[in-house]
Order: sequence, then structure tokens, then C-alpha cells
Amino acid sequence: AGGRGVADPLSPAGLPCAFSPLNQAYFALASADGQLRVWETANNRLHQEYVPSAHLSGTCTCLAWAPARLQAKESPQRKKRKSEAIETSNQIDLLAIGTAVGSILLYSTVKGELHSKLISGGHDNKVNCIQWHQDNGCLYSCSDDKYIVEWNTQTCKVKCKWKGDNSSVSSLCISPDGKMLLSAGRTIKLWVLETKEIYRHFTGHATPVSTLIFTTIRPPNESQPFDGITGLYFLSGAVHDRLLNVWQVRSENKEKNAVMSFTVTDEPVYIDLTLSENKEEPVKLAVVCRDGQVHLFEHILNGYCKKPLTSNCTIQIATPGKGKKSTPKPIPILAAGFCSDKMSLLLVYGNWFQPVIERVALNSKESHMCLVRDISNCWAPKVETAVTKVRTPVVNSEAKVLVPGVPGHHAAIKPAPPQIEEVENKRKLGENEISIEERLGALDIDTKKEKDDLPQTNSFPVLLTQGLESNDFEILNKVLQTRNLNLIKRTVLRMPLHAVIPLLQELTKRLQGHPNSAVLMVQWLKCVLTVHASYLSTLPDLVPQLGTLYQLMESRVKTFQKLSHLHGKLILLITQVTASEKTKGMTCPAQKAKLVYEEESSEEESDDEIAEKDSDDNWDEDEEEKESEKDEDVDDENEEEEEDVEEKDEENGEEDRDVASEKELNGDSDLDPENESEEE
Repeated sequence: AGGRGVADPLSPAGLPCAFSPLNQAYFALASADGQLRVWETANNRLHQEYVPSAHLSGTCTCLAWAPARLQAKESPQRKKRKSEAIETSNQIDLLAIGTAVGSILLYSTVKGELHSKLISGGHDNKVNCIQWHQDNGCLYSCSDDKYIVEWNTQTCKVKCKWKGDNSSVSSLCISPDGKMLLSAGRTIKLWVLETKEIYRHFTGHATPVSTLIFTTIRPPNESQPFDGITGLYFLSGAVHDRLLNVWQVRSENKEKNAVMSFTVTDEPVYIDLTLSENKEEPVKLAVVCRDGQVHLFEHILNGYCKKPLTSNCTIQIATPGKGKKSTPKPIPILAAGFCSDKMSLLLVYGNWFQPVIERVALNSKESHMCLVRDISNCWAPKVETAVTKVRTPVVNSEAKVLVPGVPGHHAAIKPAPPQIEEVENKRKLGENEISIEERLGALDIDTKKEKDDLPQTNSFPVLLTQGLESNDFEILNKVLQTRNLNLIKRTVLRMPLHAVIPLLQELTKRLQGHPNSAVLMVQWLKCVLTVHASYLSTLPDLVPQLGTLYQLMESRVKTFQKLSHLHGKLILLITQVTASEKTKGMTCPAQKAKLVYEEESSEEESDDEIAEKDSDDNWDEDEEEKESEKDEDVDDENEEEEEDVEEKDEENGEEDRDVASEKELNGDSDLDPENESEEE
């Protein structure tokens, strides 16, 4: 936790971290080596990882998410140009990162890359704090160079720069109405943003202030007119100071000391609170201390209080301490944030490389909560990190071996293909015969185990990205020849966007190959086009890039009609052949039936039918002109009977032809379907 405290004893403890404003969906954490990691709070999964180019010299010193209000912000005065509209809509996902060398990076979590860089005319020393303006999209930063800078994030240029203190400025906070700015080194100043003049002074702390937050948005006495700032309370915390002070903005002649204070067990590292919107509603405060505990306070801010207030509840996390020898060990809490319902808390604990994020319901009755959590499995990093020149150590069977790969890409673990022993077992059990492909897969795995130099990984998106980047035929074969549709979907969902076009080009190549492989490639192609349709539609040069694929699909579709014609003809042939075979098979029972006595009655019936037909014909000739409707019906019947007679004749003729063709072929039954259609 004290990664930065080694260099400077007065730098704040803890690592720069922040929850995203919209429903706290993401948690950004900057590690001691300057890498930024964004975690999904719902499922504790690494969402993105970003390593700035100068991450070792210019390590990250502070973080700030763009406020949620910029999301739907649209200027009513005039219609925005298209480019400007895009700029503001993109601002929702921006994360501002202050560095030790004075530059500010704006990172886009939607694009997963650097959005812009604020350097020129800014700070020439460590950036201590960054604050976004909730309405106009401006950015305020303070530094060890004693200056406060107002940035225009769209042009990436300095709007205004002024001296904030005689020593370094360590913390900033913008007032709820957006017209005032609090700044602090050791003393606290309140500035009017429009004129950049000091409005109020406060005593402050003996050490540099690390936190400034407004705690109320309405004054306690609502009967008097409200100017947007007078009567509001704000909170401050400082380095090595176990007291959090609460200040009230009052008229000029009033005293400048703190009105009340909260006491904690160690230096505050991370503070979150729920705003009090009226005088009856208490402020809820969660303070994460350097010793890894969280202190919860609940207090109605209503004027002066001499005695420091102690916490209502303390939360600690510890390991279970299995066995006699092992004692429970405390697990440090890195950050805590109130959920939107104000009745539960998001806790981030463990180590900074692989933190655990958990939602804990708050029970106000207990004064001390100790959560027992086993995080022994979490210490091993789940993310495959890119490492070069790996030496394989001798490990026992219980140890988990990590492998090289692209950082930040998770995938479901693919079950290993069946080994040769399993293949033999399947055979013995009399199950379905295993395909040659699976056998080759099993052999392939065995050969890989013998060679230590080949990368081993269960992550399909990582393998796919590696294969496409290095154009490794073997890796691509292993991934693309999977028949599991769910696995294909999951792989396509989790693959990085920059690999989509190379994958489509690889699929196009393979589609031109053997028809058997084309069947598999079509499944991949379908998944890629459905999952990444929105991304593909944003590419300006998509048509030339996928030109080959379009042509290929068109040529395949052209032959489809001919194939379906051929298919229909073949079905007709097959049905006729099967029908004739059935009639051959039925001759024996028909002969036996002639010996049965009922045969005579059937002949009589047939004679009667013939008589009826004759009488019908005579009736038709006489009555033809009188009743046309009935006439048509009877004619139809006659036609049907005549057709039946003709069909019987045709069937007999076809039987003769079939027999003759069979004699000619001399038992050679393997007819070529194309030749058949041509002959027809």
C-alpha cells in the first residue's frame, strides 16, 4: 500500500483508485509500477489493462472518472457539429490519470486505449489531484509546482493557470453548484471559479491535505436565501492525521476552525460518503484506513461539536486460519464505496494485483464486523502476463503454472482433448467411434507436452490473438478446428477488437480451401459477423478489406440454385426407384391372394363399376347442354380413371427399362449424380 510513501514521507498512503460514477460498474486501480487496471465490480473480472509508455518514470499519482452527468449533456443554445457531439458523448467513459512527471492522460475505457494527453503549458511537477467539472467538461488539476490548472479536455489545452499556494497544492474539490473550487496544501482555500479570487480561508491541517469532499448540498437553515455555498459542510483528511475535520462555509467574520471531527485508527487512505440532501438526513461516511480497516460513521451535521466522534461500525477482513499452527491474518481493505441504495458497501480487498470486490450489506446494530474470507486462491494472478525468456521451474502437482499470453483477455477454460488412454477406453466400452481428428488432437497434445518451448494455455482468445499476430498455422488450426459452438461464441465475444479483421481474412483464406474445413469456418464467420457487427460498421475501409469474402459468398450462392435443381431431380429419381422396388416386393403376396375365394366378389365389383361408367358416358352425351356444372365433375372423374390406367402402363414400362438398365450396368451401382442429370 505504501508504494509511493517510500520516496516521499509526506505523500499519501494507499494506491490511486476510484469507482466509476454510473452504478459503480467499474473500479480503476493504478498499481505501484504505473499500470492501470479496470475491474468489473459485478463479477470481479479484469475489464481492461493499460500500461502508459512512461509508466516507470511517470507513475500514476491520481485518478478521476468523468462524471456521469456529462453523459446526456447537450447544449440547447445551438446545434452541435457532428464532431463536437461525438466528443461529449465519448466523455462518459474517460478516466483522467495524473502522473509523477506532470502530464495528464485521458484514457477511454470504451475504446481501451489512450484518448488524449494534456501536457503543453500545464504542470512541471507531480500531479496531486484531478477533478472534473460536473457540467462543462473542464478538468482541474493541482501539483507540487504550486499551481492549479483549468484544462479544456476537447482541445487538450490550458484554459487558465494560477498559483494556488506558497507550497505544493495537494487536493481539490468542486462545489455542488459548480461555481466554487476548494484547494488545499496545508491550509484550505475556497476560490470563485469565474474570477479565480479567494472567497474564504480555512485553518486546514499540519500535514498536506489528501482528501476534500463536500458533505451537504443544502444549507441547514433552509428558511434563509441560499447563495449556493454559504452554510454547506465539507470534509478534509490529511497525511499522517487520524482526525477527519468537518468545516462549514460561513460569513466572512466567523471563525475559520473546524466545526467537528471524526477520529479513525490510522491515516485515511480512501473516503466515500453519501450526500446529505436535507437537514434531517444524516451523512454516511466510509473511511478506509492505512491499517486495512473500514470505519463507518453516521451523523447529522448540525453545527459545532467539540469532542471528536468515533465510528458507529468497524469492518475488518481476515483469513480463516485453518489448522492449529496457522493463525488468522488480516486482509487489507483497499477501497470502499457506498452502493446506490446507501444500505450496502462495495469492498475492495486483497492485493493490488488481484483484488477481490465484494458487496456487503450494512447492519447498523453491530459495532464491529469481522468478515472471514479465504483468498489463498486469489493471490495467484488469474491474468496471463506477457513474459519473455521464461525458465520453467520444477513444481509439484498442486502448484498452478502460469503461461505467457496477452494481458487482459479472459476466456473459459477449454477442456483438454481426450488422451489416447481415454480413446482406448471408449473403444472398449463400445461407444461411438472417435474421429481421426480427435485422435490427432490427442497425439498433438502429447507431443506438445514433450516440448517445453511451445506455449501452453487454456485461453482460446489469447491463443487466437497470438496465432493471428504471429501467423502461426499450428495455433490457428488448434483454435479454428473446434466444433463446439458455445466455445466459438465465447472466444469471439472475448477476443480483442483489433484481431477481428485479421480473423476475417484468415477465415476467407480457409473458406477457399477444402469443403470440410469450410463448414467449420462458416460457423466462425457467422459468430464474428453477428457479435462484432457494430464494430465492423464503424470501419471506413470495410468494403475493400472484405471484398474477397463478398466475391466468395456471391460465387457460392450462384451455384446454390443449380445445386437445389439437381437435388430435386435426384430426390425424384430416388423416390421412383424406391417405389418400383416396393412394387417388386409386393408381387408375391398378390399372387397368393388369387387363390382366396373372395377374388370372385372383387371381379363382380369391378364389372359393376364398368357398367356404371358406361351408363355415366351415355348420360353425359344426352345431358351435356343442360347441366354444365355436373358435366364438368363427371368429366374430371373420367379423366382421373383414364390417367390411372395410363400410369399403370407407364410403371410397367419403367420396370422393364429398370431391368434392362440393370442388365447393362452388370451390378455397377455407383452412379454419378451429375451424369444422371445430364442424361435426363
